Amino acid sequence: MPTTHPFHSTAAHGFVRVAAATPVVHTADPVANADEHVALIRQAAERGVDLIVFPELSLSGYAIDDLLMQAALLDEVERQIVRVAEAADAAGVIVVAGAPVRNGDALFNCAVVLGAGGVLGVVPKTYLPNYREYYEKRWFAPAASRSEDAVALGGDTVDFAPGLVFEAVNRPGFVFAVEICEDFWAPQPPSTRAALAGARILLNLSASNIVIGKADERALLCASQSTRTLSAYVFTASGWGESTTDLAWDGQATIHELGARLAEGERFALESHLTVADIDVERIGLDRLRNGTFADCVRLEGEAVTVVPFEAGPGPSADLIRPLDRFPFVPDDPARLDQDCYEAFNIQVQGLMRRLKATRGEKVVIGVSGGLDSTQALLVACRAFDRLGLPRSGILGYTLPGFATSEGTRSNAWALMRALGVTGAEIDIKPTATTMLEAIGHPSARGEPVHDITFENVQAGLRTDYLFRLANQNGAFVLGTGDLSELALGWSTYGVGDHMSHYNVNGGVAKTLMRHLIRWVADREVVGPEAVPVLRGILGTEISPELVPAVDGRIQSTEEAVGPYALNDFFLFHVTRFGLKPSKVAWLAHQAWKDAAAGHWPAGTPDGEKVEYDLAAIKHWLRKFLVRFFQTAQFKRSALPNGPKVVTGGSLSPRGDWRAPSDATARVWLDELEANVPD
Repeated sequence: MPTTHPFHSTAAHGFVRVAAATPVVHTADPVANADEHVALIRQAAERGVDLIVFPELSLSGYAIDDLLMQAALLDEVERQIVRVAEAADAAGVIVVAGAPVRNGDALFNCAVVLGAGGVLGVVPKTYLPNYREYYEKRWFAPAASRSEDAVALGGDTVDFAPGLVFEAVNRPGFVFAVEICEDFWAPQPPSTRAALAGARILLNLSASNIVIGKADERALLCASQSTRTLSAYVFTASGWGESTTDLAWDGQATIHELGARLAEGERFALESHLTVADIDVERIGLDRLRNGTFADCVRLEGEAVTVVPFEAGPGPSADLIRPLDRFPFVPDDPARLDQDCYEAFNIQVQGLMRRLKATRGEKVVIGVSGGLDSTQALLVACRAFDRLGLPRSGILGYTLPGFATSEGTRSNAWALMRALGVTGAEIDIKPTATTMLEAIGHPSARGEPVHDITFENVQAGLRTDYLFRLANQNGAFVLGTGDLSELALGWSTYGVGDHMSHYNVNGGVAKTLMRHLIRWVADREVVGPEAVPVLRGILGTEISPELVPAVDGRIQSTEEAVGPYALNDFFLFHVTRFGLKPSKVAWLAHQAWKDAAAGHWPAGTPDGEKVEYDLAAIKHWLRKFLVRFFQTAQFKRSALPNGPKVVTGGSLSPRGDWRAPSDATARVWLDELEANVPD
């Protein structure tokens, strides 16, 4: 397929490529420092970078003390600003460099913004440290003391003020602002006001010497500021070559977006280098759009700012440079996955514990199929009963074999119930199902191989009927097993089946996370060691409703009907969490899934599940997802039982994150997909 189609452009999907530069510092040598800048700017251009930020006082060096007051050095810095501006213009990159800048009779520690033909603006440092090892007030004036809001530099007279916001006129959402080192540590950082004024990318030029533990502190501040301001935060500090008379420097560089770290540079490196990542400014805008608190804060705390327009380059067209999980609900990092499983499982457990306490319940009824969802719900029930000091005999598990139940899943169900020590029983639903099929005159009752939706739902409905009546009989309530992915797709029988229960612990858990939760419980023997072998067996079971008899030994496959859960969960996350357009969801899915050998897979992923999907397959299944999600499944979600929310943006409860009409059409999403995603 031709890569010239706009669909294949990273920039077309709302990404801005940024680079945190870590140049080798040449102490008090602006010419040599400018050489480093020009070389890194050219490297950045080759990598499709839109915006590059250098450390604090990068053109002069930071730790040069009283040399900052030397006219010869300041004159040379101004000459090199012109040179770097020319390099920025030639490369088509916006450059933010650090420099001492004179304005009136004062010297300021500044960020100089260059590109689009010259100097765009100058941002002086707001807060000057004058404690411990820092004595900046000896040389610099704070921004508030300036007498002029403009400065002549490089032949241009440009804005000179803290809080300037720079906005690309040709790239929606490409809006950035700058603060300098100590500004970052202030109780009210200037970047907060800039974000309220519309900046989506916040830059920090820092010197910031290194001591033990300080790197973690900086990273924490970057993450928290990008979270609080719903922005991206780019930080770069002085590194090798900076004077070590009394201090040392590590050259830390980080890029965060909405609290997540996108990239981190090498610390204590001996060569100049770039830390590059693509920032999703469109996603930041959508997050702000749906966040009422951010909008309220803009109204209450926002201030008028000067906006500096500029013409940006066309942006990157190559593959995405940023972490992109194939499984948004399942992190690649083993430590993070362990933490997520711990939290998800305990959210489910505590939700059920609270419901048991509220109803004074001591028994639950659950259908145990031997599949993933019912297994997870049963594990949650066991842990909840253990923590409440209730006997597991109060968990009434029923296997309800129908016309297509395999011996494998039936034996797994029994083995699991015995291993867990719950009360197990079996009710064969085939006789009752046959009676109902005969009563309604269904062809299958006459022996005809008609296995339509009626045939399937007679079985699904009877199973739920039995469970609810058994709950009545035993003074219990029905524990639901249907998961988040099934709710998104409407893969349940309305009013019965996986759709209905008295309380559903799985409603906030995506199918792709379910396997990892069960594996986590098994690995840690959370409910005891006896169940571990059968849990590992269940993990290898193909996902199937087992409502239609096998054909030539091949059982009914859920994913053949609704699509791979890996893709469906990817679609679900990006549609509901961020409200992305279908074309962007398709592009992200293609970036994540087009090469099975690229990137990382969650720990424990079997080799057989490490697959890839081409764009045609992604578009095919996304089209089906859009119809199911927006058009055909909402009426089921409008009548969901209670259950705990587990993941961010992952509740489809009509009382929670997702509220939608049951009679909507998917047309607008389908039209957008067809118009913007090539076949």
